[in-house]
Amino acid sequence: MKGFTLWFTGLSGAGKTTLANRCEEIFLERGMKVEVLDGDVVRTNLSKGLGFSKEDRDTNIRRIGWVCHILTRNDVVAIGAAISPYQAIRDENRKMIGRFVEVYCRCPIEVLKKRDPKGMYEKALRGEIKGFTGVDDPYEPPEKPEIVIESDKETVDQSVAKIIRTLELMGYIPSTGEVGDYAPAEEEKIKERLRDLGYI
Repeated sequence: MKGFTLWFTGLSGAGKTTLANRCEEIFLERGMKVEVLDGDVVRTNLSKGLGFSKEDRDTNIRRIGWVCHILTRNDVVAIGAAISPYQAIRDENRKMIGRFVEVYCRCPIEVLKKRDPKGMYEKALRGEIKGFTGVDDPYEPPEKPEIVIESDKETVDQSVAKIIRTLELMGYIPSTGEVGDYAPAEEEKIKERLRDLGYI
């Protein structure tokens, strides 16, 4: 099986890491080689010393993209889970990697504030934290993601089922024939999106 990159983008708290880890479990169960590059983990290792300026954020995402590129070309499923706020850098990674599936984890700020155990959104909204993505630093939503997760409306199981079924329909992973945890109407929505993007 050829490698590919599954790239999760979205604001802090939108569910990227949770979904990435669940997808990793499924891929491992299916006998695939897989690596997860989580934005927070990468910052303590590969990108140690980088700050949160636009230049440093871009460098961090380019580094994750490069590792995903190497893994993908060696037939590993690379899972990137990072806020990756800027469209241009995500597009750079897409072009470099080729087999790139973007998952946009969409969630309103009001919901993210309630989920935030450290109160970072509240502090950012009060001006106590500067340069917080989605508050006073921009987040550019993907223009044409392969998958859109509504993490305020879907359960984790429903979101994972949508991701797995999309990858099956794209031919990136073998189909098991299981329906998944979503309504039959969701299948047509997935196919419609993939048709619009030219995959099927």
